[in-house]
Amino acid sequence: MTEHEHVRVAVIGSGFGGLGAAVRLRREGITDFVVLERAGAVGGTWRDNSYPGCACDVPSHLYSFSFAPNPDWPRTFSGQEHIHDYLEHVADTFRLRPHIRLNSEVKLMRWDSGELRWEIETSNGTLTADVVVSATGPLSDPKIPDIPGIDTFPGKVFHSARWDHDYDLRGKRVAMIGTGASAIQIVPAIQREVGKLTLFQRTPPWVMPRADRAISGAERWLHKQLPFTTQARRGILWGIRELQVQAFTKRPNELGMVERIAKRNMYRAIKDPVLRDKLTPTYRIGCKRILLSNTYYPALAKPNVDVVASGLSEVRGNTLVASDGTETEVDAIVFGTGFHVTDMPIADRVVGDEGHTLMETWKDGMKSLRGATAAGFPNWMTIIGPNTGLGNSSMILMIESQLNYLADYMRQLDVLGGRAALAPRPSAVGAWNRRVQERMKRTVWNTGGCNSWYLDENGVNTTVWPGTTTEFRAATRRVDLSEYEVLRAPDPVEAAPAPRTRKKPGTKKVEAGA
Repeated sequence: MTEHEHVRVAVIGSGFGGLGAAVRLRREGITDFVVLERAGAVGGTWRDNSYPGCACDVPSHLYSFSFAPNPDWPRTFSGQEHIHDYLEHVADTFRLRPHIRLNSEVKLMRWDSGELRWEIETSNGTLTADVVVSATGPLSDPKIPDIPGIDTFPGKVFHSARWDHDYDLRGKRVAMIGTGASAIQIVPAIQREVGKLTLFQRTPPWVMPRADRAISGAERWLHKQLPFTTQARRGILWGIRELQVQAFTKRPNELGMVERIAKRNMYRAIKDPVLRDKLTPTYRIGCKRILLSNTYYPALAKPNVDVVASGLSEVRGNTLVASDGTETEVDAIVFGTGFHVTDMPIADRVVGDEGHTLMETWKDGMKSLRGATAAGFPNWMTIIGPNTGLGNSSMILMIESQLNYLADYMRQLDVLGGRAALAPRPSAVGAWNRRVQERMKRTVWNTGGCNSWYLDENGVNTTVWPGTTTEFRAATRRVDLSEYEVLRAPDPVEAAPAPRTRKKPGTKKVEAGA
C-alpha cells in the first residue's frame, strides 16, 4: 500500500461475506476498492478450519452464491477442501485478485469526522476509505476457555480452527473439549487412530442423521448441460427450510417429532443405557444448534472412547480434572469450544465518531440497524452482523440479502453526491432491535431451556434472525434514508478561518469584514 492510498470502499475479510461484497461492488460498477485479508489466502473460516472430517452441514447447492452456481459439487454435503476451492474459484472467476491484499491484518479503523472517511491501519501499511465493509464473520476468532493450569500442560494444545497437522495423533491419549459442530466431526475422524479419546461434554447436543451421499456423474452432467436444474435443486432445498422456520420461531412444541428422530439416531448406535443417559439432551431440540452426523454416536460406542459428562475445570500436569472430579491423563488437548461470536475482537479495533470503540458501544449487547450498520459509526457496514444468523438454513442467503443492502447504500451515497456519509440514527437502531427482540421471545432459542452461544453474557440473543430468509431479504432490499442522518463535509471555503487584520499599536483588533 502507498502511504496515502485512498479507496472508495475497504472490505475486511475474504470469506463468503468479503468475496461476495467484492463481487457485488464490481457488478455495481465500483472498482475502487480493496479486500484486506489478514491471512495468506482467501477463504475465511473455510481456510482456517482444516481439521479432520471438516464439512458443511448445509447442502452444497444451497451453500453457494446464487450468482456463482457450482454444478460440480462432489457430495450433497461438501467437505472443507471443496468449499475452499469454490471460494478460490469465485476470486478468480470474478477477477478479484487485483483487489485483494493478503497478509494485511487490520489493526485499527478510526472515523475522521472532518474528512468523512475511515483511517485504516494494517500490518501492511495504512490507507483511507470512504466506506468500510466489515466481513470478518462471527466464526473467525477461536475461543479457548481460561482453564487453571492449562499453561503448564506439558503436552500439545490447539483449537479445532487452528489444527496442528504436524502433530501425529496416532497412539496418543487425546482429550476433546466440547461437543459442538466441529467436535462431532473430529471425534469419528480421529477415533480410529488415537490410543484413547476422552470427550469432555458439558451439554449433550441433539444429533440428527446426515443424508450425505456422493452426487453422481449423471447428476453433475445434467447440471452442467441444463443450468436451470441446478437452480431448481437450490430452490427446493431453500423452500423446505423456509417451511421449517415456523416451528423454530413460533411453535417450538411442534419439534417433538424431530426429537424422536434424533433419539432413534442415537439408540441405533448406543446400546449402553448409562452412555445413552449421558448423551440424551434435556432441552428442546433447536435451542442449541442441531448437528448432523451418522458417525458420531458409533464412534462414542467404541472401546477406546470415554465420555465425561462434565466440563473441564482444571489441568494438573498431564491430568485433566472435570467439574465432577473425574481425572484423566492425556497427551494432547483439542479445544472445540467455538468462537468469539457475541464479542467479536474486530469490534475493539473500530473507533467511531465520538472516539468510542464498537466494543465499548456494544458493551451491553450487540445492536445494529437491519443487521448491517451501527449508531455512531458512519459509512461502516458489517456482513453477518447482529441477529443475522440462522438455525436451519444457509447463511449465504443472508449474506446475499446484506449485499443488496450494501448495493443500495452505495447508490444512495452516489445520489447524495459530494463528500457525504450516512450515520444510522440511534432511534432507528433501537426501534429495529426492539422489534427483533420482541419476536425472539417466542423462539426455541429463547424458550428451549438451554444456554447456547447464540446468547450473550446478559442472556440476550444477539445472534439469530427470528424469521424467514424471505422476510430478511424484504427488510434489506432498500436503504430507508429516514433511518439515517446525512453527514456532509464542510465546504473548504466556508470552513477556512476568516482572515484577521494585523493589530497596530494603539488600535483595537478588527475582524475582517467588520
